[in-house]
Order: sequence, then structure tokens, then C-alpha cells
Amino acid sequence: MTTYTYPNAQAIFYQQYNAARRDEVVGILLALFLGGFGVHHFYLRRTGLGILYICFCWTGIPSLLGLIECFFMPGRVREFNSIQAAAIAASLGIPVPGWGQAPVNVVVNLPAAGVMPPAGAVPGPMVNAPNYAPPMQTAVAPYPPQAAPVAACGNCQRTNPAGARFCSGCGQAL
Repeated sequence: MTTYTYPNAQAIFYQQYNAARRDEVVGILLALFLGGFGVHHFYLRRTGLGILYICFCWTGIPSLLGLIECFFMPGRVREFNSIQAAAIAASLGIPVPGWGQAPVNVVVNLPAAGVMPPAGAVPGPMVNAPNYAPPMQTAVAPYPPQAAPVAACGNCQRTNPAGARFCSGCGQAL
């Protein structure tokens, strides 16, 4: 896999994601009205199940299953969309935008441990409440990278990884 940095990878991600994503309402309507023919499975690129539904559409069983599956379609469409988002982000070499990130511009006010306002209290500053001090942030230095032992070639003086039997430059045995 090549590592190519895109000028705006998130814009490319959203462009490709909007082209590949599916709509929940469309999935529900397809399962409800055309579920007997398996169209909702073709919509989510499940061609094997779609063909199976077409093969048995004359029995009426796929119609009943389509009626039941219309209740499960929102979750299936969300799963399909999340798989598409992960694949597109992986192909661009970026994390999926918006996943696992803290919300922006959200302020959370928590009372100090053990100090709760009495029932019916009006929101506002608490009187005689201890000040909350956030925990101390300590900087942790990462371990220094360990230098891998190398072997130098006696012929061309090229460094080779430890355990190599032959030189990567001239091919002579080490």
C-alpha cells in the first residue's frame, strides 16, 4: 500500500461516502413492498440472498420474511454504512471522521465528589462546596527506541539487520 497524502482527505472521504451510503427509509420501503423478490438484499449488496429470494418468490415465504425484515432494515443499513465508511477511510489512510473523537464545544459541569445539591435546589453556584481540583497531569516520556543490532558486510561495509545471512548490497555471505 502506498502512502500518499491527499490535500484534503476528509473532503474526499465524505464525497466517496455519500456516493456509497444507503438510506434507511429506502431500505424499509424496499423490504416492505418488494421484499418478496429480495430487492432489499440487492440494495445492501447481498446478491446471494437476493437471488435466493427470487428463486422462492412464488412460495410466499420471502414475502413474509420481507415483511418481518423491514423492522430490521435500519440496523442493517447502519451496519452497511459503517462498513463502507471504514473501508473508504482505510483506503485513504485516515481514521473515520467523527468516530471515537470527543464532541466539540460541549461543556460538562460535574459536582465535586460527594457534594450534591439538595432536592428542589435552584441551579447556580453551591455555597460552602469544596473547590474541585482536577487531577495533576504528569508528562510521561516514552521509552527511547531500542536500536536494532546490525551486522556490517566485510566486503561492501553495508549495514544489514541482525540475523541476516547474506548482505543486502552485494549478496556475499555474512
